[in-house]
Amino acid sequence: MSVNTQKTQPVVVIGAGIGGLTAAIALATKKIPVVLLERHAYPGGKMRQLYVAGQGIDAGPTVFTMRWVFENLFANAGLEFSEHLRMDKADLLARHSWQGSDSLDLFTELDQSMQAISEFAGNSEADNYLRFAKKTRQVFNTLDHSFMRAQRPNPIALSLQGGLSGIVDMAKTQPFVTLWNALSKDFSDPRLRQLFARYATYCGSSPFKAPATLMLIAHVEKAGVWMVQGGMHTLARTLANTLELLGGEIRYGTGVAKLNIDDKQITSVQLENGESLLTNAVIFNGDTQALATGLLGEPATESCTSRPEASLSAVTHCQYAVTRGYSLAHHTVFFGNDYHDEFEGIFERSEITDNPTVYVCAQDRSGSADTSIADEQHERLFSLVNAPARAMSDVERAEAIERMKHTLSSQGLQIDDEQGQSIVTGPSQFGRLFPASDGALYGRPTHGWMGSFKRPGSRSAVRGLYLCGGSVHPGAGVPMASLSGQLAADSLCTDGYAKS
Repeated sequence: MSVNTQKTQPVVVIGAGIGGLTAAIALATKKIPVVLLERHAYPGGKMRQLYVAGQGIDAGPTVFTMRWVFENLFANAGLEFSEHLRMDKADLLARHSWQGSDSLDLFTELDQSMQAISEFAGNSEADNYLRFAKKTRQVFNTLDHSFMRAQRPNPIALSLQGGLSGIVDMAKTQPFVTLWNALSKDFSDPRLRQLFARYATYCGSSPFKAPATLMLIAHVEKAGVWMVQGGMHTLARTLANTLELLGGEIRYGTGVAKLNIDDKQITSVQLENGESLLTNAVIFNGDTQALATGLLGEPATESCTSRPEASLSAVTHCQYAVTRGYSLAHHTVFFGNDYHDEFEGIFERSEITDNPTVYVCAQDRSGSADTSIADEQHERLFSLVNAPARAMSDVERAEAIERMKHTLSSQGLQIDDEQGQSIVTGPSQFGRLFPASDGALYGRPTHGWMGSFKRPGSRSAVRGLYLCGGSVHPGAGVPMASLSGQLAADSLCTDGYAKS
């Protein structure tokens, strides 16, 4: 398809999340006029920062992986990523804790993790981890270019594109086996199954329903986790500054009322202030439910289908406090004692289990094995429990925080002497922050063997309307959202909707 425009109109990108920022940068790199609209007063979308006692706390994504995605984005613009964002590579990936058990640290270096697992669960499990690490690397390599960096393929094309060897490699990704069942064969120790099953939550999914393919996330983390100086929100600010450096325009505090569509073709964007922006090309970086449910006008509902199931939401707690009794790492996971009930509770009963798994990001601690801080020193804490994507009352949020505290205290962590007013965010608040999401933080979950193929691709059914973000192929997470932005920009340019 080719579009012949008589005059240059800017491409309008809606939403300054990571996908939208990336899409806008990719267009500006090609000297294409672009206007980025953001309803909030800051960039980043879910990559937000909250303040407690005057301390900025990352209250969204806290793990930065696949650095090469952003290095390539900047290189295409003739820029050096490391000159614009400072970061340090973590040696310690995460600390993992269970009630009545020793803790287990995993490291970037394979030998260190094997030694730690050997001391934790025995030599045979260390050997199992070695085999698992090799398998996850193979799964990642199989899907890196063929799926994650590609426009959304269908499963048949994906399997056949590499010939017979491609079919064999694709079968090894185990799409027809759940992650939990695969891990039950990979590891004998139930704690290790629980540890690696957690990677399904990175896509907002249940490990008991998600395909084993998601084990590739284990390889992604082992390949490198980076500590962004200034916090993850600094990445969003850096991308926004880079867009403006390249000549792109950002309008904060600018909400979109509707998309004007004539004969299934974008014609303009109507703002909440009544202004209309003429354009024949829009990249939408928001939850696709906003389009499917008519939030941006009835004609836009034809652009994509409504999701049948929502992904995980969360209840989060930002604190500036003193910790005692347990030595936190920068990333620490305190596992609940009934993982199956945890996810059955969320996806079947729409409730948080009594003893949920809690993730704690201690943002003043380094990414090394030595994570100690001075006694009685206050530190920035971001804690999270998974939750169903539905309206949640203040009472329910308070109950979730109490269950969070119970999990932490039962494993030795005490948090007290809080400074300022801590901030609790639940599904209802996330739903207001991200319209039509109902609080779902990852779009639709990746459940079943077709789960990865059900997300919309960058091209919608409305001409000139393109999609990116965590609810779009290739999926949720910081690097995936960035890849989706690049795919949307590529599709738009390929279709002839932009001229420099």
